[in-house]
Amino acid sequence: MKFTKMQGAGNDYVYVNCFEEKVEDPAAVAIKVSNRNFGIGSDGLILIMPSEVADVRMRMFNSDGSESEMCGNGIRCVAKYAYDHGIVSKKEITAETGAGILTLQLFTGADSKVEKVRVNMGPPRLTRKEIPMTGEAGEKVISQPLNILHSTFMITCASMGNPHCVIFVEDVENFQVEKYGPLIENHELFPRRTNVEFVQIISRTEVRQRTWERGAGETLACGTGSSAVTAACVLNGLTDKKILNHLSGGDLEMEWAEDGNIYMTGPAVEVFSGEIAL
Repeated sequence: MKFTKMQGAGNDYVYVNCFEEKVEDPAAVAIKVSNRNFGIGSDGLILIMPSEVADVRMRMFNSDGSESEMCGNGIRCVAKYAYDHGIVSKKEITAETGAGILTLQLFTGADSKVEKVRVNMGPPRLTRKEIPMTGEAGEKVISQPLNILHSTFMITCASMGNPHCVIFVEDVENFQVEKYGPLIENHELFPRRTNVEFVQIISRTEVRQRTWERGAGETLACGTGSSAVTAACVLNGLTDKKILNHLSGGDLEMEWAEDGNIYMTGPAVEVFSGEIAL
């Protein structure tokens, strides 16, 4: 199987061009290629596919083989691959995902290749039914208590096509993400599990995020998570609607715009290409 390794703010995936390749069992392939000792090494597998309703279609599988609806960093790399490799020739494209059809704006560098991408991530979905969470379907979860072990966290939850639980902490660098992340990910509140973002507020326009990603563990970045964090910051009155988010793998420019949509701008980088025997 031919593949391309790409990363967006350190969130790395193995990409397969399914206009040319066929992947029979993507869940098994995701587990194999993601292994950093015996495979290629990545946070998961992303398939770039033909679409009947958009310019391209993205399917994303975590390193444990589970499929997720969307990946914000991943979709930027899908856009870069599609443009740089001639699948599309325009600088504003649409991509079909499990979270719907998203619009992406491409910015090229001096070499005419895509350097960064602005993604319309859509509006945050805030009710328990939409996230999904157990409890009253139409209720929003904004700064509500969640007891884990001997600690109480104030959680704000949102879906950006996939579920997110945002928690504000004083010192995110020293926070025990690996301890609390999996306990919250698999909490009974979340029937489809959840991604968990631990966030430190730096100023009205700047935050620092660490992510425990559903099905992958702690990752260097999470685009849908950064979008959920943007919404949570505004809903809790902690920041302005336009922020710079410092993730472990790089920075994302975020904006909850007047049209109700959240926009994310960040890098997309091709690392290397090759072939792997399956």
